[in-house]
Amino acid sequence: MTQHVLLGRAFYARDAREVARDLLGAVLVRRLDGRRVSGRIVEVEAYRTTDDQAAHAHAGHTPRNAPMWEAPGHAYVYLVYGMYWLLNVVCEPQGTPAAVLIRALEPLEGQDVIAARRAGRSLLAWTSGPGKLTRALDISGAHNRLDLTVPNAALWIEAGERVPDAQVRTGPRIGLGKHVREPWLSMPWRWWIAENPHVSR
Repeated sequence: MTQHVLLGRAFYARDAREVARDLLGAVLVRRLDGRRVSGRIVEVEAYRTTDDQAAHAHAGHTPRNAPMWEAPGHAYVYLVYGMYWLLNVVCEPQGTPAAVLIRALEPLEGQDVIAARRAGRSLLAWTSGPGKLTRALDISGAHNRLDLTVPNAALWIEAGERVPDAQVRTGPRIGLGKHVREPWLSMPWRWWIAENPHVSR
């Protein structure tokens, strides 16, 4: 029988870059109509402190980015382009704005549910991007500030098999705004599992 080990608050109360790397291989779980729908995390990006020009926190504390200052282990979900919800996990000690964006998943459980929600798309296009995975798992602004350390809620994260360092790749974050300059533009704060076909690119 599979043992589902929840990632606790202490896991997230660390440097966002460490959390991002360690989230590779973890499992994002969504409960939909009483069923587990899940995916292995295969790609992430870290955003931390007000110094980071690519982070929402760079603009200062606002109603939109307020969750980044709150307790680690909560969800920070926001809308981009008026149509895509993006899921982030708040990390670092409370009061230090930081979050990890979940960029891509490898579908595990409830693939029939995901297929129905991503009708007309191939399996490799179901969850291979931050906006795609939220649509596949029906994640929206209703989940903003949700405590991801509570089991059997609407959404949570469980430990998975740790990805060996030899399989981990790093590089610059994707799709940063035109306002982002060096060194932030090239910060290697994106992590992904090498050769995994579900990575966004």
